[in-house]
Amino acid sequence: MNPLLDTLKPYPFARLRAALKDIPAPAGIAPVPLHIGEPKHPAPKIITDALTAALSGLEKYSMTNGLPELRQACANWAKRRYDGLQLDPETEILPVLGSREALFSFTQVVLDPTSDGPKPIVISPNPFYQVYEGATLLGGGEIYFTNNRPPRFTPDWKNIPEDIWQRTKMVFICSPDNPSGSVMQLDEWAELFAMQDRYGFVIASDECYSEIYFQGRKPIGCLQAAAQLGRSNKGIVMFTSLSKRSNVPGLRSGFVAGDAALLHAFSLYRTYHGSAMSLPIQYASIAAWNDEEHVIENRRLYQEKFDKVLPILQQAFDVRLPEASFYIWLPVPDGDDLAFARNLWQKAAIQVLPGRFFARDTPQGNPGKGYVRIALVADIETCVKAAETIVSLYRGS
Repeated sequence: MNPLLDTLKPYPFARLRAALKDIPAPAGIAPVPLHIGEPKHPAPKIITDALTAALSGLEKYSMTNGLPELRQACANWAKRRYDGLQLDPETEILPVLGSREALFSFTQVVLDPTSDGPKPIVISPNPFYQVYEGATLLGGGEIYFTNNRPPRFTPDWKNIPEDIWQRTKMVFICSPDNPSGSVMQLDEWAELFAMQDRYGFVIASDECYSEIYFQGRKPIGCLQAAAQLGRSNKGIVMFTSLSKRSNVPGLRSGFVAGDAALLHAFSLYRTYHGSAMSLPIQYASIAAWNDEEHVIENRRLYQEKFDKVLPILQQAFDVRLPEASFYIWLPVPDGDDLAFARNLWQKAAIQVLPGRFFARDTPQGNPGKGYVRIALVADIETCVKAAETIVSLYRGS
């Protein structure tokens, strides 16, 4: 067995199950799962129709790089979405089986586990999406966490030691951030690009929540920021997905874009890895990237939930509308996020994710402690009722 498997840590949801296993939920109350960020809005008909119309494609093998029409649809979407961003669909776009799969496998391409000397370092925000850590460890690297700073929970680049930067091969960015919903601004991108110029690392930008935003404030993407700052996309790769944008997490479809040399190497890896997207999924993806009406409706539904849920929670908690994403990063007044989550489960069968499970302990502390993540993915009635229950339980405790 690969000994690096022993370095992996339990996923946050496994930790939550362990924390709740000996606590019975109230009898007769159905669980209210607000801990997992799985979209629940219906899959758009334009996508399901395209999928079923292409089922004969199951009889054929597909190419790793995907159909030219799919790569062009991705390039067209990026141009519309990111203010005229120009990407070459032949060399700067690669379809992938969802952003999670791509984030993991791309890390294996970037890291060199055969090099002599200290392990290569990958820097991750903290709290973080756990795939960043698992990909790094299984790639033979070392993960370094930089704590996100409240109130916006953005990475603290200035406090990373010089010796860490010198060994850094890649930096993960999550913008919009999971779990806080914060968005990297242009000046923050400029700061990171300056560090990249100095130390030569790769930037892997996870942007799977980019289309869940409010009040017309579109999150800026890494490639868009580079273009606005007069930079090339050398050393930069963006990861995006249809899962959140189009409510099709089961489709397992997204694309990566950026540095052509990095994508060429990534394509080679994926050819051996067997990561080609089936033809029906490709045609469904073309339909999805070419349509914005369902995305606009999706945002409207999330906005409606926030409009109804936030005023309720604000009766008892210091909580705000996130800059993007469908998460509420709720500060727990007494600071004990784990006790808060256990209490919600025991008294109301409501599941939320303790922030400490979404982060790692560092010398500066665990930045997730004192927060819980609430995913507003259920229907609006369920979300409103859960918010009312949370406020009632907190006030009654």
